Amino acid sequence: MTATLTELQLEPLGPHFGAVVHGLDLASATDEEVLAVRAALVDRKVLFFRDQRLDDDGQVDLGRRIGELTASHPVVGGVDADHPEVYALDSADNGFADVWHTDVTFMKRPPLGSILRAVTLPPSGGDTNWADAQLAYESLTPAVQRLVDGLTAVHDGNREFGYYLAQRRGGQGNEWDGELVTRLDPVEHPVIRVHPETGRKGIFVNPGFTSHITGVSEFESRAILDLLYAHLTKPEHIVRHRWRTGDVAMWDNRSTAHYANRDYGTQRRVMHRITLRGDIPIGPPR
Repeated sequence: MTATLTELQLEPLGPHFGAVVHGLDLASATDEEVLAVRAALVDRKVLFFRDQRLDDDGQVDLGRRIGELTASHPVVGGVDADHPEVYALDSADNGFADVWHTDVTFMKRPPLGSILRAVTLPPSGGDTNWADAQLAYESLTPAVQRLVDGLTAVHDGNREFGYYLAQRRGGQGNEWDGELVTRLDPVEHPVIRVHPETGRKGIFVNPGFTSHITGVSEFESRAILDLLYAHLTKPEHIVRHRWRTGDVAMWDNRSTAHYANRDYGTQRRVMHRITLRGDIPIGPPR
């Protein structure tokens, strides 16, 4: 029998967004429980699991049970030779994420989702916030929805990773979608993305990687993006997670954006992330 959402012990963090999953050991989850987690991920968009005992091997094994894993990142290498899928976000090596972003939207096929594990935590601070891009879209006025439904935006990874690719990796990144990454050409995605599993629309631009909207003036582009960013990150669209040792977070990259607080000074924060291979973003029918 296939597990359903009701068979997981979900503690909702809001009416429509986010949940803590209680009583589930990810390292020994059954196939039915993994299927239920996968369904809950689409429904609640970000899930949190306390008191887990995953290491890098266990994190990779879990990811493979949920979907197809990508390389750690298009540009940044894996945590070690045995774990090319694991991306280490280490504050001692500029591993910060203190800007709102959706992971790897500067590639033609951004990840479906990510699984993040706390490795080293500061005594306080370092919380992560997630925004519900679908709820944000649905709470726009109909006139603004009609405006943005047909727009396309450019996403550019050079601002964040171009120097890293050229200087630290010698112009050679990882394999992504079957091709070796040797440069980061800007890509276009719809401003509003239709979720491939639910059909719901969500805002799919982010301050981290979106450079501009195509087909409008620079000033119009900036005004529209500023409006969408301000609306996306309204408090009622956000859940915030305070990390503890053993915590694992899992989110749907197709319907969320996130931001990691950089409020822990010189203390070290290390997180390990894996990503699931996604699909090409599709916008609303024109």
